[in-house]
Amino acid sequence: MTHFLLKTFIKNYNDTKDNTVRKKCGFLSSIIGIICNILLFIVKFIIGTISASVAIISDAFNNLSDCLSCIVTLIAYNLAEKPADKEHPFGYGRVEYFSSLLIGCLIIIVGWEFLKTSWSKIFHYQQVQVSIYTIIALIFSILLKLWLFVFNKKLATIYNNSTMAATAYDSLSDSITTSVTLVGTIISLFTSFPVDGIIGILVSLLIIKTAVSIIKDTIDTLLGKPADKETVQEVLNIVLSYPEILGVHDLIIHNYGPNHMLASLHAEINSKMNIMIAHEIIDKIEKELNDKLHIMTTIHLDPIETDNEQLNRYKEIVEKVLKEIDPSLSFHDFRMVNGQNNINLIFDILLTDNYNRCKGQLKTQIDQKLQQIDPRLHTVITFDNQF
Repeated sequence: MTHFLLKTFIKNYNDTKDNTVRKKCGFLSSIIGIICNILLFIVKFIIGTISASVAIISDAFNNLSDCLSCIVTLIAYNLAEKPADKEHPFGYGRVEYFSSLLIGCLIIIVGWEFLKTSWSKIFHYQQVQVSIYTIIALIFSILLKLWLFVFNKKLATIYNNSTMAATAYDSLSDSITTSVTLVGTIISLFTSFPVDGIIGILVSLLIIKTAVSIIKDTIDTLLGKPADKETVQEVLNIVLSYPEILGVHDLIIHNYGPNHMLASLHAEINSKMNIMIAHEIIDKIEKELNDKLHIMTTIHLDPIETDNEQLNRYKEIVEKVLKEIDPSLSFHDFRMVNGQNNINLIFDILLTDNYNRCKGQLKTQIDQKLQQIDPRLHTVITFDNQF
């Protein structure tokens, strides 16, 4: 069904990097969400009112909040595609993330209001009137929300869209809460215990939990979490596909919204390469990264000596020492200053995410091992984190 809708309403839907296609895809997702949620709100509100069920009514207004979220998302997609200007030189791509944040806040408000209503319902109990139509409507709602989850999850995966992912998991949460409501409604047929109010509280808490998760993920993105591993690997694959590039390090990717990314990296080249040729290669790499991945990249050239026997020998010694201490450690930007009495080895060490040792202790350990090999060896180390 997802591919059918994409083929029907979006031309060139397979071009996942095209911003126009992404915008149309977001528009399609929002319109379908609005239609489905309005339908569910009307059905649940009518049935909840007739049956006097606060759980069903709270579930109905949860669908109404989802409808409002779709409208917010629809507006955000249009704003996100505004071209860069003097006030916002990197464009408006992050508007999508703020829409996710607003969706989360709206969901929390709805959840909190019905948490209070459900709590009151426990102390002012009213028997729920259940009919076969109530059961059918709730089952229909569960199935429709599950389909919306699958639909938006596929779109989020295809187009790498955090807002669609938030919408997808909100739909999954809705299907779970409606399932809980259905179970509670059936149980209420066999007891005078205020099951409806208790189920309403559970539904409200699930709604709030979903909202908190959406807000946390969005804040992480806005604060600047690392780029996903797939994007990093794609960048490395392109850069290292050029035989003149001997190595890559210090890659940093800044996210200004989907398909609005900036990156910087250091590329190692032979120190004897003609600077004009090296510059031409770097220009080609930057253009390819922009054309294929929509990443504007600034590349710093690191010239390295490849035929200095003494340098290479000490480089091999340092590599061996690091592997003995911790196989996960790696280094780059290796240089040597050969003095009369001392030999200074200058390099950067890349620390892995799970590295727990003190940097000072690590340097001391490296120095001790190197001086056992040659007392003249001293190190000047810069520690980099793997972000």
